[in-house]
Amino acid sequence: MSDDSVIATRPLTGAEPWLDLPPALAVPPGAGAVCDDQGARKIGRGAAEGLFTGGPVMVAHASLTARRLGLTPPPRSPDLMDVLELFAFVRPARFCAPSPTGLALSMGLEEPKGAEQQATALRQAAGLLLTELADPAYPGREDAFTLNETLSRAGWPWADRVAAALQSSPLRARQYRGSGLDVWSRLPEWEDEAPRGEAGSAPVDSESARIRLEKLLQASGLDEARPTQSDYAAEAAYAFSPRNDENRPRVLLAEAGTGTGKTLGYLAPASVWAERNAGAAWISTYTRALQRQIDREAHALWPDPAERKRKAVVRKGRENYLCLLNLQEMVQAAQLGNGDLIGLALASRWALHSRDGDMTGGDWPGWLSGLFAVGAGQQASAANLVDRRGECVHAGCPHYRLCFVEKTIRASRRADLVVANHALVMTQAAFDGARSARGLKQDGETAALKRIVFDEGHHLFDAADSAFSACLSGQEAAELRRWIRGPEGRGRRGRGLEQRLGDLCADNEAARKALTDALRAAAALPGEGVSGRIAPPSGEVNPVGPIEQFLMAALEQVRARTSDAATGGAEFGAECAVRPATEPLLETARGAAQALAAIEAPLLALSRHLEDVLDEEAAELDPSASARIEGALRGLDRRARMTLPGWRSMLAALQEGSDEPDPDFVDWLSVETAFGRVHDVALRRHWIDPTVPLEAAVILPAHGVLVTSATLSDAGSPGTTSETRDPFDLARMRTGSARLIDPARTLKVESPFDYAANTRIIVVNDLTKDDLRQTAAAMRELFLASGGGALGLFTAIRRLKGVYERLGPELARAGIPLYAQHVDPLEVGALVDVFRAEQDSCLLGTDAVRDGVDVPGRSLRLLVFDRVPWPRPDLLHKARRLKFGGESASGRAYDDALARARMAQAFGRLIRRADDKGVFVMLDAAAPTRLFGGLPPGTEVLRMGLAEAVETTRGFLEGTKD
Repeated sequence: MSDDSVIATRPLTGAEPWLDLPPALAVPPGAGAVCDDQGARKIGRGAAEGLFTGGPVMVAHASLTARRLGLTPPPRSPDLMDVLELFAFVRPARFCAPSPTGLALSMGLEEPKGAEQQATALRQAAGLLLTELADPAYPGREDAFTLNETLSRAGWPWADRVAAALQSSPLRARQYRGSGLDVWSRLPEWEDEAPRGEAGSAPVDSESARIRLEKLLQASGLDEARPTQSDYAAEAAYAFSPRNDENRPRVLLAEAGTGTGKTLGYLAPASVWAERNAGAAWISTYTRALQRQIDREAHALWPDPAERKRKAVVRKGRENYLCLLNLQEMVQAAQLGNGDLIGLALASRWALHSRDGDMTGGDWPGWLSGLFAVGAGQQASAANLVDRRGECVHAGCPHYRLCFVEKTIRASRRADLVVANHALVMTQAAFDGARSARGLKQDGETAALKRIVFDEGHHLFDAADSAFSACLSGQEAAELRRWIRGPEGRGRRGRGLEQRLGDLCADNEAARKALTDALRAAAALPGEGVSGRIAPPSGEVNPVGPIEQFLMAALEQVRARTSDAATGGAEFGAECAVRPATEPLLETARGAAQALAAIEAPLLALSRHLEDVLDEEAAELDPSASARIEGALRGLDRRARMTLPGWRSMLAALQEGSDEPDPDFVDWLSVETAFGRVHDVALRRHWIDPTVPLEAAVILPAHGVLVTSATLSDAGSPGTTSETRDPFDLARMRTGSARLIDPARTLKVESPFDYAANTRIIVVNDLTKDDLRQTAAAMRELFLASGGGALGLFTAIRRLKGVYERLGPELARAGIPLYAQHVDPLEVGALVDVFRAEQDSCLLGTDAVRDGVDVPGRSLRLLVFDRVPWPRPDLLHKARRLKFGGESASGRAYDDALARARMAQAFGRLIRRADDKGVFVMLDAAAPTRLFGGLPPGTEVLRMGLAEAVETTRGFLEGTKD
């Protein structure tokens, strides 16, 4: 690469010391440029590596930059200045895509094209951020200065410039004298309120829904409702009408084509119902992206931010929120030299400004986790800032009244709209249903689950499949051991039962004995490193305890029954039916079951003791103690009444000796592999039809349920008519509404978009789909023809990585950035943010990308499938195909329906606005025409060779350029 291409750059300022900046390095794929006081110029890879490792230099996302240069992610260095860290400090809890382009757009600059412009924009963004700090009107300047002093002592390379900027105008006398890290001392506490009471039963009529929709559209600055959107809102009101009999909910299955405006369409009747009945309507989604979208659209209902914060609450599981106690413990460890103090300081600054402490899809920058120092240790990872292991001490925590989770739970009890996710709704409903059956108090959340909208309803089946399954694996068992006994390795953080419950049992001999018995019995569970003992890369196996012996026997059965050696040769690992079981598996299953029973019994005794305390000492218990016991009971009940009985049930079924398959469940053994080694071994159980527990736990107890999606129905093969089949048959089966006494109503609203004019659908028919070189070459030519803005979807991670290796250099030479899931060190949401921000970039991904992409405009104008997304023919799918499709052609029809739905969902990502244009390409020549029957009316499938497909793509998209 030549280094003589120089473009001019405006000097950032004059003599301000904070603007004496080092060179900025931008390394889009295959390119490199530096911008300093002399301007911006291209540099070769060797020069870029030297600058990156020698510094001083500014970059955007050090780990991603290192990967682009083929280097190991570096530890923190005073000469390596990440502008994203500066952004996180100056604009905490604000959005920014993690790239030079993302920074430029966030700072109001034009989108930079090419490496030189990106380097220039990176340097300008840094200057603008520091100038923002120097503004006397910058909010909280004194608090920022205090935290920066701590960052300076930790060696943050931005600290001197930040201090100079903040001190450029007088600072007020500081009232706060802490380190800036103790965010828990400055957050507001939550306050309890009187119970809201049971929601009313006032109906929502169709006309009220239409009127509310018109008001929402006016508040959003949009035109009047299209007839289809107004009809959708009117029909959706049915789900908000009162039911007449118990267990006979009002259920509506509503398909609304892309562009209908279904979000506002159902928010209209939902908000009317909430106002009239003083209750909360729950909106449940499958993806975080849609949660964010719904939260944004609630602005039309409540423009005032303070009112919107009260009325609309985003609700997720506890494991999604920052744990202040974990933060405090990690800060204390980092101050002693064990952790990344800089990363924790930036996390603390975010926590002070965050809306709700949500670290997965909220205002936490997903890329900030990746900026925590390499080499700081696993315990210092940002992932440990949340409570993923159920170790919360609830009211026993010193930060209980500051807790983000508790604030969100209480806010949801007073809200009009609760925006949740499918997993939370299902697991909470199942858990509370079990507690209610035993006469115990429910959380109060699921008691409010009377009106539910399941958006992204096509994922309801998969969400139920995950929520109502059981898995006895090495990792799951090790997590249970840790939950009971606490961390047992040196330097490990965490809290076991003794720490969480010891003082509650101190005055009761029986309870104390139960706690001691549980701690002792849990020693039979696997500890850390279980996979290395039952499947070491070399040397002899060394299982410890009955559970590890069972898992080793399971591994041997899988190895004996499968063609793959289950040591890394198969991308998804390996699996086999549990029956007929080998003798070692049967023998070890008995020992494993006995060990689990020995753990379950004392946990149940502990649970009964706490229940007795709540019952017998209710008058003496203060609210804090009562809340703490309730929280402890929830944790005990989940494990002693759900997890452990589920594991023992699987082991008992294994020992019954029958080789006949269970009519309701599929039990199997699985081996997960990673990097050529066994990662985990498991005994698994799934419902063949998970909508059975979904119906019992969620649908039947509700009063009204709206299941909606852009791809809910299945039109079948082209030419299939409504006279031969009902397009909602599959939706009824996969949403838990097929067995209802009162049949679910159905609604289908077509998209208003002109797909015939704005899309092209191409099947390339001259490629060998198993030839990775041909696949890579085809994607290269198609991506070049579109000029970027392309999404490549893969059915296998290995193929994705292989194509990426071949594709990246070729696109880089054309100045088209390429990003990839499972390759770049960014989580999926951050990758999509970068893809959206850089209009001419390309992205490779799998199912998670397909489901999470919402990219209107030119940033997504070409979508390429490497092959038909058939369902993977594993044991579970085969059992479902047999149940729902039979052994005849209906079995094939079931496979077709699932593949057709996946293609329709992907196609829906391509056109998000009326003026979008896009090309949908399938590289699998064998793709049957019947699989395209789920695409919108007016579309036509064109089959052609690659050369013609490239020219068609280029010609069709030519007019989309700015």
